[in-house]
This record gives sequence, C-alpha cells and structure tokens, in this order.
Amino acid sequence: MTIPPSSAGLSRIPLGIRLSALTRLPRTVGSAIASAFRRSLEVRIVAITVALSAIALLATGTYMSYTIGNGLFQARVDQVRAESDRAVDAAQSLFDSTTAADGSALSVLQLQVLTQVESIATSNAGIALQRAPGTQVNFAVPNVSTRGTATLLSDELQDEVSTGQDDQYYQSVSIPAAGAPHPGLIVGSTVNVPTQGTYQLYLLYDLADVQQSLSFVQNTLLIGGLALIMLIAGVTWIVVQSVIAPIRVAAETSRKLAAGQLEERIPERGEDVIATLARSFNGMADSLQRQIVQLAGLSQVQQRFVSDVSHELRTPLTTIRLAGDVLYDNRGDFDPTSARTAELLHTQVERFESLLSDLLEISRYDARAADIELAPVNLVHLAEEAIATVETLADRKGSVVELVAPGGHFEAEMDARRIRRIVRNLLGNAIEHGEGKPITVTIDSNATAVAIAVRDHGIGMTRADADRVFDRFWRADPSRQRTTGGTGLGLAISLEDATLHAGWLNVWSAEGRGSCFRLTLPRSPRAPIESSPLPLPPDDAPHAPEDAR
Repeated sequence: MTIPPSSAGLSRIPLGIRLSALTRLPRTVGSAIASAFRRSLEVRIVAITVALSAIALLATGTYMSYTIGNGLFQARVDQVRAESDRAVDAAQSLFDSTTAADGSALSVLQLQVLTQVESIATSNAGIALQRAPGTQVNFAVPNVSTRGTATLLSDELQDEVSTGQDDQYYQSVSIPAAGAPHPGLIVGSTVNVPTQGTYQLYLLYDLADVQQSLSFVQNTLLIGGLALIMLIAGVTWIVVQSVIAPIRVAAETSRKLAAGQLEERIPERGEDVIATLARSFNGMADSLQRQIVQLAGLSQVQQRFVSDVSHELRTPLTTIRLAGDVLYDNRGDFDPTSARTAELLHTQVERFESLLSDLLEISRYDARAADIELAPVNLVHLAEEAIATVETLADRKGSVVELVAPGGHFEAEMDARRIRRIVRNLLGNAIEHGEGKPITVTIDSNATAVAIAVRDHGIGMTRADADRVFDRFWRADPSRQRTTGGTGLGLAISLEDATLHAGWLNVWSAEGRGSCFRLTLPRSPRAPIESSPLPLPPDDAPHAPEDAR
C-alpha cells in the first residue's frame, strides 16, 4: 500500500511531539494576550469596557428573554384555555341534548362531539376522550386518541382532572417530532356522557410557534448585543486613541529630550486639558533647556579652568620638585628641624604632583582626547607587578594580599599602563579600608572576557556610599584621616579607563563585611562581553548582600 505524501510526512513526526506542540499553542496564545494586556493601555481599557458592557448586556438580555418568554407562554396558555373551555362547553351541550341510548348511537354522538371540538379548538394538535377512572357503565363509549395524545398523559394530570375542583387543568409536555421535540401543552377537563358517567377530554396544543417566536427574539437580542459590543469596542478604541495619542507624543518628546534633543516640544492645539498639559510640558522643557545650557556652559568653563590651571601649574611644580629634591637629597647636612621640613616638603610635592596628574587625566577625558595603546597583556603578571608595588604599604597596615588565578593565565588586548593604574588604585583602597585583614585578588577568564576582583574584609560601605563611590572628589569618610592620601579622583579615573576599554568596573559592599571591586575587560577590543568570569557579589559574601553597582 502506498502512503500519500502528506500522510507519509506526518507519520515521521512522533505523536508526542505533535501533542506537545498542540498543548503549547494555547499557552503561547494566552501568554501573548496577557503580554498585550500588561503592555498596552488601549488594550486594557477596551478589554475592561467590553467586559463590563458584555456583563451588562448579558444581564439585560437574560432579563428581557425571560420576561418575553414568560409573556409569550402565558398569552398562549390563556388562548388555549379559553379555546379549550369553549370546546368543552360545546361537547357537554351535545352530550346533554342527545337521546342516544345504545352503543351505536353513542358512537355516532362521539364522532359528532369530536368533530365539534375540532371545529372550535382549531389550533389543537390532538384530542383524547377516555373514561374517568372508576366509572361503571353497561356498555362503554370507546376511548379515542388522535396523534398519540393519550401517550403523553401523565398520571399526575389524570389524577388532578379526576379529583380536582377546577374545571380545567393543564401541563407542559414534549411532543415527539422529526429532528427536535416540540414544546406542547395538554388541557384536561371532564364531561358527563348520558348513561355512561364521567369522561375526560384532553386537548393537545403544539407550542412550536411560540418557541420560534422566542428563538427569534433571543437571536435578535444576541445579534444586537454582539453588534452593540463591537460598536462599543470600536468607539472605545477611537476615544482611547484620541486620548493616548497626545500621551505617546509626550512620551516620545520626553525620550528625545532625555537623549539630548533639547529643542523638541509637544504641539499645542486647542484649549482643552491636553493642550494645557502640552503648554505646561513645553514650559518645563524650556526651563530645563535654559538650565542645562547654563550648566553646560559652567561645566565647560570649569573644565577649561581645570585644564588651564593644571597646565599652568606644571612648570612651577617642576621647578619646585627639582628644588625640593635637592633639599631632600641633602637633608643629612641640615639640622633636625630643617631636615624634617625638607622631608615634609618632598612628601607634599609628591602628593601635589599626583593630584595635578589626576587633574590632567580628567581634563583629557573631558576633552575626549584620551586614547589607549592596545597590546597583548597577561593580567596575572600585571597583577603580580601591582601587588609588588604595594607590599610595603600592606605590611605597614598588617594586611596580607593573596593572588588567586584559577583560569586567568590568558592574554587580552588592553592598555597595560591604564589597567595597572586601576589595579594599583583598587589595591590601595583595599589596604587603606581593609582594617589590616586579608585581601584577596582573584583573576579568571571566559570565552569573551577576563576579570580581576579585589576583595577586602574591612569596614565596607552603605548602599548610598556604594552608589557614589565613582563620583569625582567624593570620599566615604572625608573627616577621617587617611595615610595614603587620596584626592577622590582615583576611582573616577579608573571607571573612565575601564569604559575606554569597553569594560565594566563594578562594586559590591556592605557595612562591616568589606567590599569587592571587579574589573571586567573584553579579550578582544571588538568582542562584546557576554558575562563576567567572576561573580559579584563574591562567593564568600554573607547572605542577603546589597546589590552590586
């Protein structure tokens, strides 16, 4: 047997995969709808409006359908009861006026009665005439039933007709028909047949026309309700768009202002509340533009001042440095007071020169004149050299610096001078704030990046301090005396150096639990960093640490 191409292709797909795909489809659609509901204000407003309108229309339609159905049914009941009452009266009149005394005559009378009843109850669907239970007769008028009326009679209805005090009793029934059964109604009464006693006369009525009328009304309500809901959804969408459109313009204008396009403004149209919002927004934008321009001018003046002063101070500082070195080298020939003065002069000139170098470096970054000289550098060797330069300071503070490099023996393209400056700065800060506790330098690498982390267990910082640690001229405790100086520019310059390499410089810190600075650099200048090889917070950080910056 040859399998058709479509069936052959389908048979190669495992049943479990097909069922899995079908199972995921509703979840995918549901996720898309939930995402649209969360992200779109228009969708939320339209959905809520349509849902509330649907609930209101459903309640109204249900009430109207119930009321109309009851009205149609009751009107039909009143009609068939009146019709049945006339037919029973006519039948009783014929029985009362007859002189028939034998079976043949009574049979003829029975046919006349049934004909008379059908001529009066023209809408009936069947007739049943049968003896009442317990009736004693010499010769009986036979029971008659047309169109299966007798089979629809319930024992409860027959008992009520036999023993009840009312003239009529009725009951809803289901009339068998091709397709679906029809709703019906049976009305029962009693008649007295001469010489035969009491008989029960039942008239069957088909209520299919009432059901059709009710179905028509219900369908009309349903179609009208659906059309009204769609109309409400469309009108709501149009109204929402007219309100949301200015908000989108305001959001787009805000985004452009945040991106530096300070001339962007919201169009002002009309005198409504949206126009008032546009005027207020534009007034705020004008004020911000003036202040930003003013601050930009002041910043340029400040940057030029720092740059000019730094360059102007370079020449006299060089002269002072030469003179100070001469005095420092010959301090052994001076008296103790003069020798101490020469040492202090030498120390302060070195600090002044370091500050001036930092200011010049910041000026280069502000002027966008900083550049890097990339070369293959082994980060482990660079860290070892940096640790060697701070060994004296670490010994004096009582800290032990440990280098851990499980996978960092790989070269990466970097500017060795700038990266060495970053590492020395991080080590100096760790020793200064480490409170004499061990310091761990960890180096690792992955496919896209190399990283170095400097971890101390000293005083740490608060979250607010960690957020400002890379700001210029900022120190966590400016009132506390520090032995290694510090201008507040070291970490700011380190961050600029890391950014110049397209790298990351992050910090984690917690009060009393130390700090960890992590530098992550790309292994290739053109390769983006997918992830850092070292975790932050570090693995040895206590539970519930502050987030890394």
